[in-house]
Formats: sequence, C-alpha cells, structure tokens
Amino acid sequence: MKVLVVNCGSSSLKYQLFEMNDESVLAKGLVERIGLEGSVLTHEPTDKDKVKINADIKNHTIAIGLVLEALIDANHGVIFSMAEIDAVGHRGVHGGEMFSDSVLVTADVIKAIEQCIEMAPLHNPPNISGINACTELMPGVPQVAVFDTAFHQTMPKKAYMYALPYEAYEKYGIRRYGFHGTSHKYVSQRVAEMMGKDYKELKIITCHLGNGSSLAAIMNGQCVDTSMGFTPLEGLVMGTRCGNIDPAIIPFLMKKESMTMEEIDTYINKKSGVLGVSGVSSDFRDIEKAAEGGNERAQLALDMFTYEVVKFIGSYAAAMNGVDAIVFTAGVGENAISMRANITAGVEYLGTKIDNEKNNVRGKEREISVDGSKVKVFIIPTNEELVIARDTAKICKK
Repeated sequence: MKVLVVNCGSSSLKYQLFEMNDESVLAKGLVERIGLEGSVLTHEPTDKDKVKINADIKNHTIAIGLVLEALIDANHGVIFSMAEIDAVGHRGVHGGEMFSDSVLVTADVIKAIEQCIEMAPLHNPPNISGINACTELMPGVPQVAVFDTAFHQTMPKKAYMYALPYEAYEKYGIRRYGFHGTSHKYVSQRVAEMMGKDYKELKIITCHLGNGSSLAAIMNGQCVDTSMGFTPLEGLVMGTRCGNIDPAIIPFLMKKESMTMEEIDTYINKKSGVLGVSGVSSDFRDIEKAAEGGNERAQLALDMFTYEVVKFIGSYAAAMNGVDAIVFTAGVGENAISMRANITAGVEYLGTKIDNEKNNVRGKEREISVDGSKVKVFIIPTNEELVIARDTAKICKK
C-alpha cells in the first residue's frame, strides 16, 4: 500500500510518499512560494538525485499536479502511474472538539474544518485547498485528515477548561485544544517501544521544542495535559510567541501604544518570545552564539526558555503523580545539547541524571540518561509524516 502524505501551508506544500509494507519513504519534497514569484518544487526521490523544478505555481491544485508529475516522471519518478497511490493523508492543524482521532475525509469533515478556520486562520484554509486539489486530480482516491488537536482530546475537563464564564465555552468553544499532537503521539509511543514497556502503563512527558514549542503529559497512553491552548500562543516562551503572560498586559499595551487588535496580535505572535527578549533572532542557534559572545539579553532569553520548560515538567510530574520518561524532540529538542543538559539539571529532584557523553549528539534517537536513572531521558527525532501515513493506512484498510 502506498500513501501520499501532504502538509499544506499558506504558500508551501510538503509531501512524502510511503510504501507502507515496510514504512519506507519512496520520495519527499517541498513546493515553495505558491502564488508568488519564484515558486519552485524541490523533489527528493530516495536513491536518486534531488531535482529542482521552477514553474509558475499559482495555487495548491497546480502544486499537487506538479508533485504527481514528479512522482511518475521517467527520470526522477518512483512510481509508474498515479494509480499506484492508494490513499492520501493530510495534516490538519485544528479539528476543534469534533475529532478525537484521524478521520476519512467526507463533505461533512470538510465543513467541520471550515468551521474551525476562525481558530486557525493561517492553517485550515490551505489544508482545505490541499484536500480539494487531491479530490480534483485524484478522483476516487480515499483521503484522511490527521489533526494536530486530536491527540489532546483525551484531556480531562479540569485540564482543558479556562476559568471564564461557562457560556464562553458553550457558545464559542473556548478551551484548551493543544497542538503538535502527531509529534507528541509519535515520540511517546516510540519511547515505550525503546523502553520495552507497555505504552498504557507509562507516565511520559514529551518536550516538542523548536520555534514553536509545547509539552504534553501522557499517562496510561492518553494525553492528560498540554502546554498550548486555545491557540498555539499559550504555554512556553517560543521563537516569536510570548507564551503565558498576564492577560491584562494586552489591554494595557493597546492603550499605551494605541495598538489595534491586529497590531497587538502581531506583537504577541510575531515580535515576542526569544526574539523580543534577545533582540537578536528567533533562531535559537543565533541566540546561543550571541550569548556565548557575552550578549546578556540573549542569555536571558535562553534562561527564560529553560526555566519555563523546567516548570512545565515539574507541574506535569505533579499532575501525573510521577514520571517514567522525558523525551526531547523537534529542532531545539533534538539538537540543542546544552539546552537539554540545563533542563534535565533543573529537574534532577525527579530522579533524572543524564550522561554527558550520550547527550553530546544532534538529531539521533537514543537514551541519554545514565544507567540506573530513576527517570529515563531520551532524544527521539519526531516523524509526524509517518504518524499521518500510519493513520491513513489503518483507516483506509478498514
């Protein structure tokens, strides 16, 4: 069974074609600058040279058409015809409360995704465009939507509700949804495999740390809490997002700076976080370099980020009454050696102790805790595309 995984952004499209018999990747690629000048498809077939295709890519339908042409091309293709693609899996960012699992795409599912546009205006419209494009170009091929929010739907009400008047939840669905669900799902299931333990008998804290960051508390195979909320703004200090702040700061700043709603939204989503604190960059590599050179604000940004992660780990250990494993994943989690060391040092009281030699690695799957550590610590590179492919194959086989 071959599954094409599609992840549509507003002006980009990432894809991977999987052979599900052995879960191998036949090809992957990226379409950039959709609807803009200089649009390009970078196609990477496994065991063949990477190819760049420059074209006028006005919309997602044209983008997916180019992807399909690349996959069946005589020189750099990996299949003979589109008929070999058995199903398409789409990354969906926001499914609201309607989806607690991945789902076969129907007209009702598309309507439900449309209803969530207000909560994910940058992500849900291109998700729908990708689905419609595949429907047009691949009629009859089943499609599955895999939502970032679905994994977190097992949270108890005490964890996902906000202390606002209850009608805000009833009328507008204002509650904690959580994001990065496919990543948290993959690495938590994978760590159980690596430990040789039953997933449903473990208490796991997963740390998806990157430009966008979130933590999740997973107990007995279910998410019981997560740091992102109604939107991906809540939680940790991030690349450009402020994370948790006193809500009263927003009207205060709007008044003092004469900001509009759009301006304050940009301020807290795109100008804050480690970028706003450091004044250097939203890229943690740039900030670390600046801190090493004596930049005090850069060091402050790193210290604030580390402190927030430590606090969340502590609170989730308390919420689950213990923890068996802590997992680091995503760009920062997989690659920032000193960051991992500082975070684990901050929670040594839980029984974490890492081996500095094992920790001296970037982007490789391994346990980094010392032998006998009460709480095991792991690096696991995330693989959201494989989760999407697995869910798609499972649903379509049914």
